Amino acid sequence: MAALQVARSYVALTKPRIIELLLVTTIPTMLLAGHRLPAPGLLAATVAGGWLAAGSANTINCFLDRDIDAKMGRTRKRPLATGAIRPGPALAFGIALGMAATVLLGVLVNPLAAALADAAILFYVLVYTLALKRRSASNIVIGGAAGCFPVLVGWAAVTGSVGLPAIILFAVVFFWTPPHFWALAMRFRADYAAAEVPMLPVVAPAGTVVRKILWYSYAMVGATLALTPYAGPVYAVCALGLGGWFLAEAHRLPARVRAGQEVRPMRLFHLSITYLTLLFAVVAGTALLPGGWR
Repeated sequence: MAALQVARSYVALTKPRIIELLLVTTIPTMLLAGHRLPAPGLLAATVAGGWLAAGSANTINCFLDRDIDAKMGRTRKRPLATGAIRPGPALAFGIALGMAATVLLGVLVNPLAAALADAAILFYVLVYTLALKRRSASNIVIGGAAGCFPVLVGWAAVTGSVGLPAIILFAVVFFWTPPHFWALAMRFRADYAAAEVPMLPVVAPAGTVVRKILWYSYAMVGATLALTPYAGPVYAVCALGLGGWFLAEAHRLPARVRAGQEVRPMRLFHLSITYLTLLFAVVAGTALLPGGWR
């Protein structure tokens, strides 16, 4: 039982729920790149490598942020914050996951996919966690780019290159990240303030935050429509409908602020997860349509 609990603690360091969301973007991108199902071995190796790379970045993030996590109600039960896992073994585990990801992707997929996965780890650890998170309100805007790399890895796994459609999908996730995360940060503003992390809702009034959420939401929808020449008219109709749904909720935030009502940002947070999942499901589905529908 003790060994099982330790194993669960190590898995928790990787933040599996976040990894699931990252992989939601990888597989549809692979389908779009080839307009067919990829070979099972390639798909399995890319997904496994992506899981290991994301797990590495998240574990090292937990190691570096263990002092912050201990001060926040949302994160104080993480294994390093509670002492269930010691810092040294946790860091070694994170590095080992990154090395395994590099070898797996480099050998079974291709060197470019491995290099992009490594770049994502380094960006998340060095740029977001170390350089920006504790110093800048733009932390999640710039640092959030690390979460956009899975689409590049997926495209590179199939094509051996990084094409314009992959860059557009990178932009979709890039613009999606601030509305998604700022909505969560608004809900847990007191936590971030107590930990002295300058998330935008900590350093700016609610009106400014929701206005920026709206700006990024429009940019995100615009990026989704830019994919139309590569994904087709069926995709465009679905993306437009999903985008309208997202924007309607994003518009409710400033309306509530102006009316002096409770903002209820978690509605947008949860909707954003469903939105991204459905959008990439549409990417996957339309990628497999006959050529005349694309």
